[in-house]
Amino acid sequence: MNTLVTSKEEILAASRDLIRQKGWSAVNIRSVAAACGVSVGSIYNYFDSKAALVGAAVESVWCEIFHRPEDGAVFQDTQACITWLYGRMEYGGKQYPGFFTLHSLGFMGQDKSDGKRRMQQTWRHILDGLCTVLQRDAKVRPDAFTEQFTAEKCADLLFSLMLSALLRQDYDPSAVLELVRRALY
Repeated sequence: MNTLVTSKEEILAASRDLIRQKGWSAVNIRSVAAACGVSVGSIYNYFDSKAALVGAAVESVWCEIFHRPEDGAVFQDTQACITWLYGRMEYGGKQYPGFFTLHSLGFMGQDKSDGKRRMQQTWRHILDGLCTVLQRDAKVRPDAFTEQFTAEKCADLLFSLMLSALLRQDYDPSAVLELVRRALY
């Protein structure tokens, strides 16, 4: 059992597999070491605590779910972007059942602040991406945004709707797309 782990990525891949098979609460130093076929100490070479491992694993799952699409045109059109995001949410819901709702509840404790920070960092990245798409989308009316209703506020609203859909496990973007059509085009 003294095999050397070749990379942090291997540990995170094993962690994602555990999350996929048994839920995110199955990720701990011992279970990941067993899944990798290494000693517990090998995992500690990469992660100094269970909280650090869990935080990195959660970030890894978010990155897998919302990795950049091969088609860059997705980020030029608001409707295409929303459709892509909801499709990725559905993928995440199927690959990692209960992940979206359960892991955020697990980050309420103080020792999980790194995981919470990583989750919020990923959310910020998605929110910033939505804002950029809104600003680039040639179909958005020139007068769609005002001082009171900025592209940032619109992106925040769309992201809030997306988070709500995640909690409900509702991966149908049609209502949000209709809202975008009526409000922005």
